[in-house]
Amino acid sequence: MRASISRRAVLAGAGGLVVGFMLTPAIAAEPEPTAAPVAADDIAADQTGSPPHDAWLRIGPDGRATLFTGKVELGHGLLTALAQIAAEELDLPVDHVTVISGDTERVPNEGATTGSRSIETTGAALRQAGATLRALLVDRAAERLDVPADRLTVRDGVVTAPDGRSLAYAALAADAAPRSTAPRRADAPAVRPKPAAERRIVGTAVPRRDLPAKVTGAARFVQDIAPDGLLYGRVVRPPRYGAVLDTVDADAVKDLPRIVVLVRDGSFLGVLAEREEQAVQARAALRRATTWSGGTTLPAPDRLWEHLRTAPAQTHVIDQRGDDVASAPAGAVALTASYRKPYVAHAAIAPPAAVAVFDDGFLTVWTASQDVFALREALGAALHMPASDIRCIHAETGGSFGQDGADDAALDAALLARAVPGRPVRLQWERDETFAWSPFGPAMMVDLAGQVGRDGRIATWSHTVWSNTHAMRPGEADEPNLLAAWQLDGTAEAAPPRTAPATAGGGAERNAVPPYDLPRRRIVEHRVLDMPLRVSALRSLGAFANVFAGESFMDELARAAGADPLAFRLAHLSDVHARAVLEAAARRAGWPGRRGGNRPGLGIGFARYRDDGAHVAAVAEVAVDRRSGAVRVARVVIAVDAGTIVNPDGAAAQIEGGVIQATSWTLREAVRFDATGITSRSFADYPILTMPEVPSVDVVLIDRPEAPSRGVGEAALGPTAAAIANAVAAATGARIRELPLTPARVLGALAASPSQSTPEKRRRG
Repeated sequence: MRASISRRAVLAGAGGLVVGFMLTPAIAAEPEPTAAPVAADDIAADQTGSPPHDAWLRIGPDGRATLFTGKVELGHGLLTALAQIAAEELDLPVDHVTVISGDTERVPNEGATTGSRSIETTGAALRQAGATLRALLVDRAAERLDVPADRLTVRDGVVTAPDGRSLAYAALAADAAPRSTAPRRADAPAVRPKPAAERRIVGTAVPRRDLPAKVTGAARFVQDIAPDGLLYGRVVRPPRYGAVLDTVDADAVKDLPRIVVLVRDGSFLGVLAEREEQAVQARAALRRATTWSGGTTLPAPDRLWEHLRTAPAQTHVIDQRGDDVASAPAGAVALTASYRKPYVAHAAIAPPAAVAVFDDGFLTVWTASQDVFALREALGAALHMPASDIRCIHAETGGSFGQDGADDAALDAALLARAVPGRPVRLQWERDETFAWSPFGPAMMVDLAGQVGRDGRIATWSHTVWSNTHAMRPGEADEPNLLAAWQLDGTAEAAPPRTAPATAGGGAERNAVPPYDLPRRRIVEHRVLDMPLRVSALRSLGAFANVFAGESFMDELARAAGADPLAFRLAHLSDVHARAVLEAAARRAGWPGRRGGNRPGLGIGFARYRDDGAHVAAVAEVAVDRRSGAVRVARVVIAVDAGTIVNPDGAAAQIEGGVIQATSWTLREAVRFDATGITSRSFADYPILTMPEVPSVDVVLIDRPEAPSRGVGEAALGPTAAAIANAVAAATGARIRELPLTPARVLGALAASPSQSTPEKRRRG
């Protein structure tokens, strides 16, 4: 990405030296010179769905820098990485950079922290802004020292002339007259970020600034925020989707101690108490004292795949190359197979929570939302109040992984706080409602068909995916898309489903296009409009299922061709970065490379995330107990090419987390439901991977410091699932095409005849 500055202003005053910058066309207000930069309300989002990259940097009177960013910390180390980038370009120690994030009154709107895009977009913008601010400081020093700017050096916030005279950033930042602007001279050279050879901070394992407090227990999550006068809230949910609240017996809580208020609006019912355990007791009592009517009937679980295939859908041809993919050369072997991924919960350790207070008609919300600006707009729409009267402040929580119930909890808290003006309210969900009412990652079905010619190469490839939308975040389709908003009197209906924009990597079709050199291919998406279960974004969106399916099918084609799975992939790849990660992972894992298949228990998977992100290859080693059907993933080797690695420890941690979560999804996780609603309402009936089951993860980072950075937070999930599935097939000789790979499914595959455990296969000519 080549950045260019479209607006540059240096403002001096009580706040020190400030630079604002934009890398895409937008409208921004001029910040006041005496205040921290505020540029949130009027930075327009790109209509394609890719937000403008805006941020502000300030050098304070002490010479330290403050970075204001709309991106937020989700436990992935992002704010540490952004501080490294700013420190690098400003030539400051990294601990001299303070980061303020996720506050709609203090930071610019940079869109959601999603899609593994933050380092790619905000990071790139920040590099250019830091370099520009440094150049402005050096220009100012050159004027004061009467030395050409190109003869000055900068180290740790001090600009030094060849004769030893120096000026610290503190003096330079405090030097300008109020409201002065200081554009660079017309003859000044173009500002470019540091070349890789000059970096001292980017590319090093700077310790994460958020971890010490988390390790010691001092960190304050949203569930820990407790202002003076705090009230505790709980919400009573309907017994099933679509049910309407008919009656509530308020006497059920009148004798409970310290109950403050019962809040009802339409089918929304909540309660506030002076103590948390009293709110919990009141919720339990109210659940027994309410009557509901109506509700949605869900499809039978054993008919889910039929429902996806036959329900009304919007069909899109995502990609088409070559002529008819159904025809093939004489002698080609044709295969077809269908792969399935169930509904998956976010299953964060901490239930959703939020804190809200109404004060003189102004609403402040502390929230774990991944997009505080979109949430602010959605809250305004749901509460029928101007968004300018709402402030959303990000607070961390114990797990995120996409759109869970964090945004919903914010509206719940606001509705309760509106009933008690001036008093803060902390609303927290219970575990059962978290599993039952948070959005899920959609169930997906993928049909694949391909033909291998006599030369051992793939002649045709067809990939067809059925899925609900993956994009129902607040504000999508101009609707709040918040749970309580659908329950209030006189409020909006649920928004119609839409697809995630291609500029954001797409939704159901993400990674549906194969990364291989295929002369004839056709990729089709059926976006199913009927959504029986509530769905939205889950980590990696459609990439997880598409890569699981596509890479499983690559192994099946390799077997049909009599080829080693690794060699088969390499034979269809000209992308040097793709080849590099495959070879690196195979080498570290000790891939045997024997023709005719790999050793039992070893499987491989590959993808370039979103087709434009990090290249990732995984090799999984598994053990399968043929008596119980249990699968144990012993080791995953994973090689990653993500361009410039800002923080190697942070990148490796994100990859490790992705491997662990993908292992859990692949072996354990599936939402259970019946005709009346969700039945998996706890970790007892929605099991996730336990600590003793976590595999050894060996991360190989391929650093390319001259290349743009690529996000890694979601890149490992699809390749890991495919590698595990392929390893199970290698270990057992049985191919399982439906996730999760439960013991029952493994035993069923082992008991099936060979014809039932191989794809439909026929030879042409």
